[in-house]
Parts: sequence; C-alpha cells; structure tokens
Amino acid sequence: MSATVLAAGRTEANARFFEAEAGRIAELCRRMADRFAAGGRLLAVGDTAAARSDVRHVAVEFVHPVIVGKRALPALGMADEAQLALLARPQDIVMRFAAGGIDVDGERFDAPSDDPFVRQELVETLYHVLWELVHVFLDHQSAVARDSGAASFLYAAPVDHDAVLADVRASVLMKAEEIGALREQTLAEGAGELRAAAAALRERLDAGGTLLALGNGGSATDAMDAVADFREPPHGWPARRAIDLAEDPSILTAIANDVGVEAIFLRQVIAYGGPGDALLALSTSGGSGNVIAALAQARRRGLLTIALVGYDGGRIAEEGLADHVVVTRSQHIPRIQEAQASAYHALRELVEA
Repeated sequence: MSATVLAAGRTEANARFFEAEAGRIAELCRRMADRFAAGGRLLAVGDTAAARSDVRHVAVEFVHPVIVGKRALPALGMADEAQLALLARPQDIVMRFAAGGIDVDGERFDAPSDDPFVRQELVETLYHVLWELVHVFLDHQSAVARDSGAASFLYAAPVDHDAVLADVRASVLMKAEEIGALREQTLAEGAGELRAAAAALRERLDAGGTLLALGNGGSATDAMDAVADFREPPHGWPARRAIDLAEDPSILTAIANDVGVEAIFLRQVIAYGGPGDALLALSTSGGSGNVIAALAQARRRGLLTIALVGYDGGRIAEEGLADHVVVTRSQHIPRIQEAQASAYHALRELVEA
C-alpha cells in the first residue's frame, strides 16, 4: 500500500471537516472559555477502549499544557456515565467520545469518513484545536480584566467579539492545513519504514509474540490507543496480543518512587518482553530518557523495536536506537501527536495488508 493511498483519504476528510466546522469550533471555544472562567471543568467520557484513550488524552492536554505560558485548565477523564452523573456540576463542560464523532457541551461533530482510524484522527485534531484556541478567549478575558479600572468604561474601546471569533475561525483553518501537510509528510517519508516494520511485526505476532507500547503524557494515551487498535481492531481483523506499558499507575508510581522515572518502562520490558516480541515507542521529542532506556533494554532482550518521533527525530533517530524510526518533522506537539496517530494507524493497517 503506497504512502499516497494512506494519506489521500485523510487529507480530503481533514480539509472537508474543518472547512465545514471552523465557525462552530470557534464559537464552541468561546463558550468553553466562559465556562472555565466561571469555575467549570472539562469532563470527558467514552465507552470503547479507543474512545477511552481519547478521554485520557484530552484530560492530560488541558491539565498539563505543553504551550509555554498557558494556564492549566481543570479536566477529568470519567470511567463511565455513572461516574459522570455523580461528579458533574452545572457549569462543567461534558465531552463524549462515540463511534464516528464527538459531542462537546451538546454540540455534535461527526467526522466525514467511513474509516474509524481517520475518524479518530480528526477527533483528536478537533480536541487539540479546542484546547489550543480556548486560550485565545481566556487570554482576551484576562487582558480586558487587567485593563479595567473603576472608570474604565468611560475610556475603553468596546470589545469586538465578532473580530475575535473571525480570528479564531481563521486559526482553526490554519491548524487544519498544517496537520494535513504534516500527515502527508509523515506517511510519505515514513512509508518504507512503516511497511518494513509492519512485515516484521506481523511475523512476530503470527508466531505468538506480543506488542508492547509506551509513551509519556499525551504519547502515553496514543500508546493506549494503539494497543486498543491491536486488541479490539476494526474491519474484522484478528485481535492481536498487545500490552500498554503506561496503563497501570500502581506499577508506574512504584517504579518511579523506588527506582526512578527513567526505569518505569525499562522494568516492564524486562518483565513482559522477550525475543519474539516487539516494542512500539512514541515520543514527540525523540529524546525522552525513559523511552530511550526502554528501547535499549528491548534491543538487549531481542525485541523488534519501532519508534515514532517528532522534531528532527532526536537521539532515537540520530543514534539509530530503534530498528524502524518514523519521524514527524514538526516542533508543535499537538500536530506531532496527530500525525503519529496516522502513522500507528497505518502500521496497524499494514500488519493485516
């Protein structure tokens, strides 16, 4: 399967979706900013394994912003609708992930594709864009409050809300164009590596091997999604053995506390990995110490190693620390993660091709 084929449906669906929805997305960002300013929280919920990876992803992005200078915003991933009903407050924003799309504060967005992987990629871009652009309205509110004094109403110019909405709509389209191009770059440059990695991975899985997957932060939730795609695949594909090494907080915190953060994945590779297995590592920087340590241990134990990395590939690409390395050439973390989702979805598809 060619890189052109892998990218074509994604590029068209991405452009069509965001062109149609940019205005609604901008208005939703404004409403979300108002809710956050009033003390609301973002509560996310989903009912499938893949949807729950998005639940965790959106929560970590809002709580731990990767854009320097942006405030942390309260967000929680809900286990199910019962927990949501128990914890929700009237001012909260509810985000529901479901097959084919996402519902945010009563606004439904359906991704225009029959491919569940493409739908998930568009939804991931959507919630990243919401997270990025809600800050435009929050920053605007802060600036107005900061400039206001007892008599400010006598002198301050009226706020042009329509102009702010127009700017945000334009930014939505700009970000959509950026990710469309980055997906194409990732899949085109990485096509050979993805095909070779898929063939090697298929051989190990067919022989009874297991795929281990890992990452930090948002990349941990992408590893969670990749594992869900192998365990509970679409299209009638066979379920494949896969383990998410970022899944169990008791294991992660025990190792981090007693040994150190750099060992949180390494120790699990020792526990679960062997010569017939494989490791999928996701890193936006290509230089995370615990990811590098896990890759090194995996090689010592004879695992097949696959790495999806951002920026210029970091140490992982420069030093050839994985058998197969796919580089997403960007320094913008949300866009890197979105393009990496396309890469591991393509990998999953190629395993069954």
